[in-house]
Amino acid sequence: MVGTMVLLPAFLRPTRKTRRASRPDSPAPADDVVLDAPDDRLSPALVSAGQGEFTVAAALLAATRAAAQWEERDAYATRLAAFARSRPEWFEAWRAADPGDPGVLLVGAQLAVDRAWPSPGRAELLREASPLITAAARADDRDPVPWRIALDHARGSRAGHRYFEELWEAAVRRSPHHYGCHVAALRYLATFWHGSHRECFDFAEPAAQDAPPGSLVQALPLRAAFGYLTDACGPEVPRERLLAAADRAVALSARFPAADPRPAEVRNKLLYVLLRLERWEEARTQLALIGPYATSFPWNRVSEDPLGHFLRLRDALLTDAPPAALAALLPIPPRARV
Repeated sequence: MVGTMVLLPAFLRPTRKTRRASRPDSPAPADDVVLDAPDDRLSPALVSAGQGEFTVAAALLAATRAAAQWEERDAYATRLAAFARSRPEWFEAWRAADPGDPGVLLVGAQLAVDRAWPSPGRAELLREASPLITAAARADDRDPVPWRIALDHARGSRAGHRYFEELWEAAVRRSPHHYGCHVAALRYLATFWHGSHRECFDFAEPAAQDAPPGSLVQALPLRAAFGYLTDACGPEVPRERLLAAADRAVALSARFPAADPRPAEVRNKLLYVLLRLERWEEARTQLALIGPYATSFPWNRVSEDPLGHFLRLRDALLTDAPPAALAALLPIPPRARV
């Protein structure tokens, strides 16, 4: 691991080119909590897709492209591809009707990578997906989302660091603070140099420092902290870095309204990290801000029933359960107790 970041100098300078929410009186009722609930824009597209129609999804992605809403475009394309894995008919009808639509090309590229990932034949399937990613990138040269897919593809293909750097530079040239591309780079570091948590922080902290205050990239150190806290491999990370990552994410969360689906995954991840850091009252605040928007990640990392696990943690927090009871719901690797 020595010298890892020398091989990836761009990662040390990842992006340098260049209404506060009130806490609700109480969290949402348990019956109202939904796992990975779509927002008001995505929901009609999913409902329509469930009925075999693609026009609403096509219009949604066209609108994000026209407005250069790259974060939303990334999130929507990912969710639509996930839906197409189990319900492909509407997507195949879309592709047949308008094969050159940048939206259909984007979802098709994401879908191909998603299908390849769990397969024993991943390497071959990812090779077959490469032309689809290229086509999506060529459909709109401004769009960073195909490059995020390419970064994930490179990680799955175990591409070398020089090729990955080329993709990374192309991605941030299009959108210097695109959260998905930063997450893809962090995952690459974590995958190729398992246990390289300090290097992950070395990448995440400057990225967050360079990002605008309301950018989701502000939560990148939190993701590095989560990776460290759920991994028993590698050298220890000073507690001060974990605390700083949590503090930055708390400030980011406060910039969004309560019960907002946009920062839901960040808030769920922050809840986990705050609990591991034994910052109980701040964890209760985030629980209230989460409202009904539980997310699969990070709870699927500690339980096969992410929604049930979230609700059990929620109940324990709301009833002021003792630390030992909370710790029992948060499996801790043998290496790291913070």
